[in-house]
Amino acid sequence: MLGFFKKFKDGLAKTVSAIAAKTHGLFGGRKIDPASLDELEEALYTADFGVETTAEILAEIKQAYAKDKALQGRQAAEIGAAVLRRVLAGSEGKLEPGPAAPTVIAMIGVNGSGKTTTTAKLAWRMKQEGRSVTLAACDTFRAAAVEQLKTWATRLDLDLVASHTGADAAAVAYDAWQAAKARGRDYLIVDTAGRLHTKGNLMEELAKIRRVLQKHDPAAPQHRWLVVDGSLGSNSIEQAKVFHRSFGLTGLVVTKLDGTSRGGAIVGIWRELKLPIYFIGLGEQPEDLQPFSAESYAKAVFGLDG
Repeated sequence: MLGFFKKFKDGLAKTVSAIAAKTHGLFGGRKIDPASLDELEEALYTADFGVETTAEILAEIKQAYAKDKALQGRQAAEIGAAVLRRVLAGSEGKLEPGPAAPTVIAMIGVNGSGKTTTTAKLAWRMKQEGRSVTLAACDTFRAAAVEQLKTWATRLDLDLVASHTGADAAAVAYDAWQAAKARGRDYLIVDTAGRLHTKGNLMEELAKIRRVLQKHDPAAPQHRWLVVDGSLGSNSIEQAKVFHRSFGLTGLVVTKLDGTSRGGAIVGIWRELKLPIYFIGLGEQPEDLQPFSAESYAKAVFGLDG
């Protein structure tokens, strides 16, 4: 469990450092005072926690400070973490297999979100947990995407069904489902096309992939996860709304949290969309894709120990 928490702490280090810099190390042992409360408010806004969450955290810390003028920064951090845990209640997605194998997970997202890489990391993680997986390289529009997934599949020894760049993505999905079924796989993970969410032809292609999969299994794809870049903040929310309207998302994977000081965006995404967060990306390596834990996230953000 300590190793799991360390992943969160290391992955969110930029956010933690930014908050510490703006509050002059408030959570390292300083006492709370009116100036530090102002610093904290600015730090939380900068880290992209949003107006609502920032106001809730500040209100509870101010209430505690009003009762105890000797309140320490560490105590304030614990109050902040408790507020985050409350706000994020119900946000953790738990992956459950469907009634019939293979259970299909469609990975959706725009180019640059880390979708294809995350698809490979997810398959590797599931394989490590003893689940059998086939990958479908259905991002056939982007020249690099199929090759990228092939490279990852070779490196991580993953089962992959792919065609050439420009191939019909729905046909690849159809073949991949048949292959996954024939091979007795537990899961089929489909890497879908990654053009901008404002492009109508992308939504049509996603709908076509869905229709084709439903010829095999009317419930497929059982999971429809949007991969969002955690550093984009409110842009991620708008992006997700469009995909949700068109495709009926069932969950989120938030990537690139290690590369941003705006790790608070994940809270706004949950508050706005109420879509469960299944995994978060905390680094480049396959093992850096971690199941989302509200508890570990809340503690890590405020520099608390696991």
